[in-house]
Amino acid sequence: MPELPEVETVCRGLQPVLEGRRIVRLTLRRKDLRIPFPKDLKARTEGRKVERIFRKAKYIVMALDSGDALIAHLGMSGRMQVVKSAMPFDAHDHVIFVTGDGAEVRFNDPRRFGLLTITPLAGLESHKLFRHLGPDPLADSFTPEALSAALKGRKTAIKTALLDQRIVVGVGNIYASESLHLAGISPKRTAGTVAGERARVLVPAIKEVLRQAIAAGGSSLRDHVQPSGELGYFQHAWKAYGREGEACRCGADKAVIKRIVQGARSTFFCAKCQR
Repeated sequence: MPELPEVETVCRGLQPVLEGRRIVRLTLRRKDLRIPFPKDLKARTEGRKVERIFRKAKYIVMALDSGDALIAHLGMSGRMQVVKSAMPFDAHDHVIFVTGDGAEVRFNDPRRFGLLTITPLAGLESHKLFRHLGPDPLADSFTPEALSAALKGRKTAIKTALLDQRIVVGVGNIYASESLHLAGISPKRTAGTVAGERARVLVPAIKEVLRQAIAAGGSSLRDHVQPSGELGYFQHAWKAYGREGEACRCGADKAVIKRIVQGARSTFFCAKCQR
């Protein structure tokens, strides 16, 4: 599933194509993805100008000049692709946006775990998709103090806690492993013990890993590509994730990246430099 850096990369790729443009045609080639499309989706979208595109958690939000907001989630295999209008449709091109200047964006989703819906922008924070979410890790509100408060008393492992969207949104499995490695914190450590001094190391580590990943265009895994068709490159910079059996770059004697399973997800870490 695309994580925060991949979704941010998609938003940035769509901005020059859709922002300030009017959607003159919205084609829905089926009735649903993970959830049914709203019956008035086409009517509320066609003829509206896209004023702004931004990421909220792992969702793509397109603010329209009507006061509505389109919300898209890529699910397990979804992608937004900017294509030439003459290109034949793929069987999994389920939603097609066409702008007044002829640009075409296709929402392709083979597994159909993504979604597209519409809601008033003014009520976004209270929407059922967002109202339970914690702070965005790149926001100023995500501070060591905020993380410490969220982790206080929690007995789950810190790696598992970082995947809890009520604590912090969008970090995801890959970037949780990478952030903990950068911070020198064991993924097995009880979350409550990370509050305080360790949180003051972990929060900037999370921000740094995510910013580096965004700058690299995200990580290309399975189905993820950028709207332009380019791949992301951050997977070439992974220090822990996917490197089981390799020597850790910390350089400690016999330091090797290990893999364990936490919450049915793979975790990669170095027992020598992560405590």
